[in-house]
Amino acid sequence: MRTTRDTSADPARWTAAQQAVQPGPERHGDRARAAHRRLVLRRAVIGYGFSGPFLVLFAVVLLLPILAALSMAFTDFNLAAVRDPFGTRFVGLENFRRLLSDEVFRKAAWNTTVFVVFGVPLTLFCGLVAAVLLDSQVARFRSLFRVAFYTPVVTSIVGIAVAWRYVLDPDHGLVNSLLSLVGAHGPNWLGSPATALPSIIAMAVWRNLGFSMVIFLAGLQAVPDELREAARVDGAGRIKELRSITVPLLRPTMAFAAITTTIGYLNFFEEPFMMTGGGPLNSTMSVTMHMYQQGFRYGHYGYASSIAFVVVLVVALLTMVQLRLFRDNT
Repeated sequence: MRTTRDTSADPARWTAAQQAVQPGPERHGDRARAAHRRLVLRRAVIGYGFSGPFLVLFAVVLLLPILAALSMAFTDFNLAAVRDPFGTRFVGLENFRRLLSDEVFRKAAWNTTVFVVFGVPLTLFCGLVAAVLLDSQVARFRSLFRVAFYTPVVTSIVGIAVAWRYVLDPDHGLVNSLLSLVGAHGPNWLGSPATALPSIIAMAVWRNLGFSMVIFLAGLQAVPDELREAARVDGAGRIKELRSITVPLLRPTMAFAAITTTIGYLNFFEEPFMMTGGGPLNSTMSVTMHMYQQGFRYGHYGYASSIAFVVVLVVALLTMVQLRLFRDNT
């Protein structure tokens, strides 16, 4: 008959037996880490499960076309290559060197620069003025004016182009009719190289100031009333209050409005496409319109892709510069 020893009489043996039965701190730590890993894995699977459809759509609709366009920028891909893709040749940086000798591209780049340099400040200034006026307590029918200012933003460019072509018509347009009342003879606004681009800039400012106005109105709502009241108690007028309090507090809002407006104006295409077709004498030709013509009219897809990525680089550089400037001034 087998007998069992009494381990209570030996403390060392009792401690060893307890440690053999009960798990130590190391085992508890391993179990906790395993449970944590399972929890993290479960959350990752659930997260990717929900975001999976978007990631697939993003890859198919955006990422793959972007990579394909980037690869085409270094080839001579054209209409003939559509029928025979294996006939495409790798040309390296030839398309980008061609940009430097392309007179139409240089003219389009100059027009786009003028459009951005004059259009962006005018749009932001008019939007800020409209927002300040509508935010004032003395403004009546504020909701009506907000809708009126913002309506052109959501209106089709086709309708806007038809309306502005009528307004700027040299014979029966509204502008020249008003000028004739004071004995002045208006020019052919869209038919003259000297006035075509300024006319399109004016239309773009009128069309887009509503967007800037809404952004500035949202920023003005965040300006504390206590600061304005303190400035008025100290004797500050409306202009000084605007310059010393409102505008400095609106710098983050201005940064957002400036960046979005600049990106939009660097890619301006609809206005000259609908109103002038890039003429007269390429005076309203934009970089994106030149890219469109090279790709869809002449079939030079590789060259058009190189223009597109130049635009992307310029947009990225200007965005970084603007972020740095506004960050340094805040």
